Amino acid sequence: MLDRNIAAEVLQRAVATGGDFAEIFMEDRLNHNLSLRSGRLQSVRTGRVHGAGIRVLDGLGAIYVYTNDTSREGLMDCAAQAAAAVKGKAGCKPVAFSHWDCGRPEEIRLQPADVKAALKAEKLRAADAAARSVSPEIVQVNGEYTDSTQDVLICNTEGLFVQDRRVRTRLSVGAVASDGRENQVGSENPGALMGFELFDERVDPEAYAAQAAQTAVTMLHAESCPAGVFPVVIDNGFGGVIFHEACGHSLEATSVAYGLSEFAGKLGQQIAAPCVTAVDDGTIPGEWGSLHIDDEGMPTTKLVLIRDGILVNYMIDKLGGRRMNMAPTGSGRRESYAWAPTSRMRNTYIAAGQDDENEMIATMGTGLYAKRMGGGSVNPATGEFNFAVNEGYWVEDGKIVRPVRGASLIGKGGEVLMKIDRVGRNMQMAQGMCGSASGSIPVNVGQPMIRVSSLTVGGK
Repeated sequence: MLDRNIAAEVLQRAVATGGDFAEIFMEDRLNHNLSLRSGRLQSVRTGRVHGAGIRVLDGLGAIYVYTNDTSREGLMDCAAQAAAAVKGKAGCKPVAFSHWDCGRPEEIRLQPADVKAALKAEKLRAADAAARSVSPEIVQVNGEYTDSTQDVLICNTEGLFVQDRRVRTRLSVGAVASDGRENQVGSENPGALMGFELFDERVDPEAYAAQAAQTAVTMLHAESCPAGVFPVVIDNGFGGVIFHEACGHSLEATSVAYGLSEFAGKLGQQIAAPCVTAVDDGTIPGEWGSLHIDDEGMPTTKLVLIRDGILVNYMIDKLGGRRMNMAPTGSGRRESYAWAPTSRMRNTYIAAGQDDENEMIATMGTGLYAKRMGGGSVNPATGEFNFAVNEGYWVEDGKIVRPVRGASLIGKGGEVLMKIDRVGRNMQMAQGMCGSASGSIPVNVGQPMIRVSSLTVGGK
């Protein structure tokens, strides 16, 4: 993607007037997208993202300039603009490049770019038919297929010169159920760090679509959820979004390094119940949030964040590590070349425990079983959150008695972690897109079924 001699020349220019570190991130990405609505293809799009960003660090200061002109002249001009913001002393001396192969634990067997659009559309049509077959109350089905092939090159003044290819494929299905007076929606969004073989090995479009439709129909006939403080059981998979949002962001250097986290300065302290172990792992082959190297060129890691309730690690990028006087953890990520990297999650989950899932509900008394979680909001500085429950069930005397809708979970991340009293044995992950300071990136959230002894439930 970039000649080594030109790369060395550009980095030298970037630190010509100061700076103790410079980096080039170059990207070339091909995206495909097909969308279907009510049985008809709405759009078939192909797009290309191409460009490079140059970052210069000067102590705790950072300058980032980017361009889509990746010619020698374009990169030199970009480097000159970055250098112009750092003046007054001699810059660092770049180290000679030592190329290394980051390795690829998975093999892409069906490159998405080689698959005809007609075959991709077949997956959407199959999903549409499966969702409609669930009930005549399904009045609309929306489907979206996406894939991306991203080639990156990262080099810096410390001698790093590495390239990588990332291939991701995803299917999204949303179903709308209606009784003529009101509507309810269900959705499923499976994806992986895989090619089109995703549909042979992991994702059955018809099964996911049927599940989305069943959720919509169930919630259409559900009663309103009671409000109050109750025990809450949260199911596995996308239930992990609560840990991701309410706790995970507060463990990133993006907030910790600036003291804007409820967990800043708490390494070695108990921040969760002893039954809780939480992990951020970028190394799992084929997972949606996995990477071979992060967007600063570091190998990704399996990082235990909380072990038996004790905070043992933060997620740290290069600049955050400087502020915290700690080593990076392979957690630097960015949406594209147009964004400077910062610390971000990858595949973040609560690890499997030893508790029986049926016993959790049977012994909870009266409360809420949150089978499928939706979106929400959180303040990383305080940990306060509010999340919607997309599919919920009311429990009385340890028995599920009826579906309920309109439920939300309200609380504070640190308090919820301490109130987890059961952790199940079947950990599953689900896919999402996470937006933060360095743009929108693919991440996995996950957990086994967990029980929170008491939590504020919003309803009617």
